[in-house]
Amino acid sequence: MAIKQARLTLFDGCALNYLEAGQGEPLVFIPGWSQTAEQYRVQLDELSDRFHVFAFDLRGHGDSDKPTTGYRMHALARDVREALARLDLDGVTLAGHSMGSSVIWCYHDLFGPARLKRLIFIDQAACALYHPSWSEAERLEAGAIFTAQSLHDTAIALAGPEGVATTENFVRTAFFTKAYPAERLQWVIGENLKMPRPLAGKLLLNHCMQDWRDVIPTIRLLTLVVGGEASLFNPRSQTWIANQIPGARVEIFTTDQGGSHFMFLENPARFNALVRDFMTARC
Repeated sequence: MAIKQARLTLFDGCALNYLEAGQGEPLVFIPGWSQTAEQYRVQLDELSDRFHVFAFDLRGHGDSDKPTTGYRMHALARDVREALARLDLDGVTLAGHSMGSSVIWCYHDLFGPARLKRLIFIDQAACALYHPSWSEAERLEAGAIFTAQSLHDTAIALAGPEGVATTENFVRTAFFTKAYPAERLQWVIGENLKMPRPLAGKLLLNHCMQDWRDVIPTIRLLTLVVGGEASLFNPRSQTWIANQIPGARVEIFTTDQGGSHFMFLENPARFNALVRDFMTARC
């Protein structure tokens, strides 16, 4: 079906860009940190035969407005809640990739399951910041990848004159398997750079300093957790998340299956089939 592009304006005047296709039960994709709605065109195209599929650019990202304020998890969660209300969407399957999962955890913490029916968490750590007191098992289960120093160093590099180079290195070395085509990597880098690097650095700090391990066990909605064997987040962290939510299902893509942090780009056929099966399975 045809993919439509539109905008909606939030209470503070910030306009969010979104893509939309299909009819039926709503499926809404929330991209990760510095990512864009454009990365879900295959999902919009292939899943809109049965579902009403949306993908949003969060504030500061993609083709949305880029105000100087609102780069905190609670503000992004508030934006999502307002967007769902303005589009009059209810019974939503809300799918968050990477930081998009953190936005959903914050949404659930603030607003409960309002307007939601199912949740899909795509490869995000419950706590990305490593605590020195943790054992190695705790670090792997949390999915932590940053120390306090490395997180601040990365945020400073993103906001400074090396911001573009830092982004390019991050995308090329941490996000994809070696099999992903170079020209597609360059496209992903371009999508990332639609977000001003100082804003990206600011948001990364707020995002990675959150610890959602006490929020995740409060979820009682039908949940799918998707991870990757070759992801920057150890797949044990995805299994841990699924184990906290009654009845949750976990799927880990192997490296040969494109099991990177962006498995939905590397292997959209398997990913889309997984989402379709989850949304149509009987409770």
